[in-house]
Amino acid sequence: MRSITIRQINIYPIAMTLVERLRTSFGEEPFKAAILIELQTDEGITGWGECSAEIKPGYSPETVGTAQHILQQFLIPALLGKTLHSATEVPALLSEVRGHPLAKHGLEAAVWDALAKANDMSLAEAFAMHLPDGHTPRGYATVGVSIGIKPSVEATLDTIRLRLSQGYERIKLKIRPGWDVELARGVRAELPDITLMLDANSAYTLADADHLSQLDEFNLLMLEQPLAYDDIFEHSKLQPRLQTPICLDESIHSANDVRLALELGACRIINLKPARVGGYTESLEIYKVCVENNVPLWIGGLLETGIGRSANLAFASLPGVTLPSDISATDRYYAPDLTEPPFVLGPNSTIAAPTGPGIGVEVKLDRVREAAARWERDNPYRV
Repeated sequence: MRSITIRQINIYPIAMTLVERLRTSFGEEPFKAAILIELQTDEGITGWGECSAEIKPGYSPETVGTAQHILQQFLIPALLGKTLHSATEVPALLSEVRGHPLAKHGLEAAVWDALAKANDMSLAEAFAMHLPDGHTPRGYATVGVSIGIKPSVEATLDTIRLRLSQGYERIKLKIRPGWDVELARGVRAELPDITLMLDANSAYTLADADHLSQLDEFNLLMLEQPLAYDDIFEHSKLQPRLQTPICLDESIHSANDVRLALELGACRIINLKPARVGGYTESLEIYKVCVENNVPLWIGGLLETGIGRSANLAFASLPGVTLPSDISATDRYYAPDLTEPPFVLGPNSTIAAPTGPGIGVEVKLDRVREAAARWERDNPYRV
């Protein structure tokens, strides 16, 4: 592997208009916010990463504001001038900063992209180099679609039918207290055979166990993160009371968290968001734990632009990712995206992973500048 030496790192807080806003149990954001990270090497190679922080500390404690501060003052200085042989060296270089996984992920992702480009390999190939034999990328990811909270069951059914007609074969519905059992019952009455899962985004407590057990009658693929965002223990008390597999999302921040959840019986499925665990190096460790324990694994999404989406697609194309991932086609989110070509849904609810060097898509700098200007105009942090 050819090494890279990091010469410069630029960051761009951006705001992207969404084709359709996504409402969850903790509300919705007015636009997609993120921080793009542009890394330049001494040899003129550019690597791109995406920090998926939001405007408010909802899904994550991090926000665009906190991530921008941590990147500028601490993380970027730790990498400038460094010569790297592998992106797996990055976590150690950033280890003096505790927490801030979204910011670390975006920076590490830019290193993965630059190193893959320097060695003329796709990102999926770069990931596979760190896995045992037999984990050759498939060239595609099987995907599903996530549908936010709608005003009625009928409106939800209309959206589901639209997504099914577009070719998506796994449907995820966001739920919250008061919008759960009757929603599932209404959907199953009309669409009894679809692959269906529900995502609670930590909206319930263990006191709701009997209520949540009513979901067992609906033949769900999984129930995602029903209890607290930082909990593993109480999920271990809930899972034995449900037939439906619990999937942990927000609770999982490391491979050791996965080991603990499996040891306690807190879940049967893992949602891996590379941003949530601090980057693709830790993601590879989680991947290996899931493979070793035959645990179903899928890649979650944070409404990434094409920069982050292409990297997640590369990871989701690895064979140990066994369930449909939340990585929908470009037109589900942006028109236009920041990258070309767009990602298109293919046969059997799949999206092809890019095959070019690195993230394998072209970043349109004029669109990046427009998105950065939109953030400057519309961000809520100004006083």
